Amino acid sequence: MVTANNPILSGFYPDPSICRAGDDYYIVNSSFVYAPGVPIFHSRDLAHWEQIGNILNRKEQLPVEGSEISRGIFAPTIRYHEGLFYMITTNVSYGGNFIVTAKKPEGPWSDPYYLGEEAAGIDPSLFFDEDGKCYYCGTRPNPEGVRYNGDWEIWVQELDLNTMKLTGESMTIWKGAVKDCIWPEGPHIYKIGEYYYLMHAEGGTGPEHSISVARSRKLFQWFEGCPRNPIFTHRNLGMDYPVIYAGHGDLVDDGHGNWYVVMLASRPCRKHSSMGRETFLAKVIWENGWPVIALGVGHLEEQVEIPMEEYRFAQEVTKCDQIHFWDKELDQRLIGIGGCDETIYSLKEKEGMLRLYPRKESIAEAAYCSYLGLRQKSYRFEAETGVFFVPENEKETAGLVLYQNYENHLRMEIAKKQEQKVFRVVTCIKGTETKAAEVLLPGETEQLLKIRLQCHDQTAKVWIASENGWECAAEEISLLPYTTEEAGGFVGCTIGMYASSNGMESKNHADFAWFTCSSRN
Repeated sequence: MVTANNPILSGFYPDPSICRAGDDYYIVNSSFVYAPGVPIFHSRDLAHWEQIGNILNRKEQLPVEGSEISRGIFAPTIRYHEGLFYMITTNVSYGGNFIVTAKKPEGPWSDPYYLGEEAAGIDPSLFFDEDGKCYYCGTRPNPEGVRYNGDWEIWVQELDLNTMKLTGESMTIWKGAVKDCIWPEGPHIYKIGEYYYLMHAEGGTGPEHSISVARSRKLFQWFEGCPRNPIFTHRNLGMDYPVIYAGHGDLVDDGHGNWYVVMLASRPCRKHSSMGRETFLAKVIWENGWPVIALGVGHLEEQVEIPMEEYRFAQEVTKCDQIHFWDKELDQRLIGIGGCDETIYSLKEKEGMLRLYPRKESIAEAAYCSYLGLRQKSYRFEAETGVFFVPENEKETAGLVLYQNYENHLRMEIAKKQEQKVFRVVTCIKGTETKAAEVLLPGETEQLLKIRLQCHDQTAKVWIASENGWECAAEEISLLPYTTEEAGGFVGCTIGMYASSNGMESKNHADFAWFTCSSRN
């Protein structure tokens, strides 16, 4: 036996999809405008996971530059069929629904096969039937006219794998379990025994989120719903429950008769969620031809006992990320906003350091800026970096950022004010910037400044250290404005390194010696 601790992927890893290839399991997640996109994880026991890459790691695969952070890549699905991996998703910023393929899950993955206007809607999935045919399953607006927000339907159509185009007629197979259901989405089809099963989310990815299931003996006919629908939800547990928003599930079996589901949920702190939607695991059994999730419990558990032999990795996903810059390639855990290429960074200019080049684009606008961050994974954490930076004018800044979106973030940055080098803490809330603190820094020469962000249950302290040891630059900073409930959107917070020339061209640079983000639970 092995014990899986929930969430199995902590932090902003929403809309999980899972597949099995032999004894290996793979999970992918939504990434929205963050780049590289669609992180992919590997496990052999469902409890311990390693990140093996990011599927969309080239600009050709991820045209999202200039989009608001909650646009971009929605709800990917990963499947394995006859030696080939398929990932299908929606880019709501450009091109719509598309497929990429790879012979190995770590890549390289192909350029996108866009499905065109015929594949309307979002949240696409692929189903490979027993005869080898492939079918597209997705969601789209009610073709008879949307009567209310979320009046959508689930539909199927055959996909020609040779041309990567839809073929034949499409058919609506389901509109949700609840009368006047809103947002039937995240659909996945499975053939189990004599039935085709459809698992999907409904109620919106918030307080009313849930998982429902329907089945049919034929793929192209109206499905019948489970009498117990929705078969899983936390909406009846109230907003004070430690885990909320549960839904958007994908099934997987171990090849030995045991079934599991991965789903998203959020863990709030002070009734606010900073980490977005995370990936959880639950057991599934079958009764009377229908799935039962978390038998005898009915909610997500902190621990799940799995009848598998434990399998560990050298670099497992944990709540503590320590990034150093000795490698030739950028650490795959680091993500940029709208892009991530060597126009913003270099690992070659200064050995053992990450060099960021200030772009004129600011983190306070929906743009590709010089930012590389990590996902927040705890409400009690400490993020720290050491940076060498000498601003040449009052426009140039560099430092650390806690980022929810371009209108809501916390900046801790080195700047220049009347020929003096300063460190300042700036809150940006709903687009309004306020200087929370400003500290004069010694000298104009390039000196290492250490910046530390300490967060405890939605309140933060900011520390700096240069020649004279650590000093508190700001305290009692509320982090509630940087939560989904206050800022909106679909993402969780990231914490990262940042440089900008704020509207001017710049030939300057900032050198970061290390970057860590560690849980203090």
